[in-house]
Amino acid sequence: MSTATSDMSGAEADVAEEPPAPDWRTRSATALRPYLPPLALYGVLKLTGLGIFAWLLEYAGDYHRKNARFGGGAHWWDVLSTWDGWWYFQVAQQGYRPEPLRSLPPGGLFTAQQNSVAFFPLYPGLIRGVSGITGLGVYGSAILVSVLCSFLAAAGVHAVVSLLAGARAGAIAAGLWAVAPAAGVQWAVYTESLFVALAAWTCHAVLKRRWVTAGQLAFVAGLSRPTAASLIGAVGLAALLVLVRRDSRREQGVARPLYALLTAPLGLLTYVVWVGVSMGDLTAYFKLERRAWAHHFDYGAYTLDVLRNVAVGHQDYVFAFSVPDLIAVQTVVALPFLVALMLRKRPPLVLTAYTLASIVMVLGTQQIFGNTPRYLLPVFPLLLAPATAMSRLKWPSLTVFFATAAVASGWYAHYVIFELGIP
Repeated sequence: MSTATSDMSGAEADVAEEPPAPDWRTRSATALRPYLPPLALYGVLKLTGLGIFAWLLEYAGDYHRKNARFGGGAHWWDVLSTWDGWWYFQVAQQGYRPEPLRSLPPGGLFTAQQNSVAFFPLYPGLIRGVSGITGLGVYGSAILVSVLCSFLAAAGVHAVVSLLAGARAGAIAAGLWAVAPAAGVQWAVYTESLFVALAAWTCHAVLKRRWVTAGQLAFVAGLSRPTAASLIGAVGLAALLVLVRRDSRREQGVARPLYALLTAPLGLLTYVVWVGVSMGDLTAYFKLERRAWAHHFDYGAYTLDVLRNVAVGHQDYVFAFSVPDLIAVQTVVALPFLVALMLRKRPPLVLTAYTLASIVMVLGTQQIFGNTPRYLLPVFPLLLAPATAMSRLKWPSLTVFFATAAVASGWYAHYVIFELGIP
């Protein structure tokens, strides 16, 4: 009896000594800890670039002589809300005002009046919501949304690359995204940070086989910008491959990938159809992009024309901006090498499809060529190979690289696109 009692007492003692389950604060801190180094690196690099940008703006003083809508303002930070930012403010403050699309003459550019429906609703909707909650006003709310989304995007880039190449490479990829050409729009009134946050975490959800999450994130991404079509297509292709292979044991049935396949395109389709119905023409969105903004898919004819002109020192093409175009040419020339290096890493299908589709959309569309680096900012899988290679460097070498890139980015990633071009 005494032995049994002793055994029971020991068992009770073992049970009593078990540590309590961690509360949500502890679990959150544990989950967030791996993201602190990449986010710290990202934040330092962005602050450095922004500081250099502000210094260059004040030194040149050009923005004082420009219209507040087209690259100018009373203060240097006003520049961050010009060009497309002005349109997002109109939507955030006044909503949409779609007008019937009148009969347009065939061909030609700028034959239709510009309308705010060309700008998708997610970002201005967030601006309006944050402004109503915080009282910051549209400018402060827009910058807050962009900055917060940029950190979410950097975390997503880190998460995806970490799955494939390790945490060190993931942190470096987040740093590279901070100093990429045209990265200045990440902390401006633009949608790049919001979209990349959604795209990176959508791809991460696919890689982790979280199909419901992937479908829902792709749905929301479709409300942010038309180029979400590449992300939607990549998610759909990855889900379709699972369904075709009938890998139901691994996926716990076909319902979840089917849900992702069907849900992903609904956000984009809903908005485009709404614009069409509101303007009396189901193709109104695409006509507006072509005739009012001179943006349309031309199978790369415009890109080839620009490359040919820049090569011989001419500017005989639409939207010519010498310095931004030169940086854009260098970016385009680097693309084949970056794609080849990425493919050597044999990335999962969703990343490969998203990257290739995005590049085809950018290079195959007539738009402001100097903005090509900005249009390519969402193609974060291209950072996989450079980040993996750089992860073998020691921190002193990485520190020199990132310090130099951060300072230089104040010019090539900020000043060039905002003050020497049209972002």
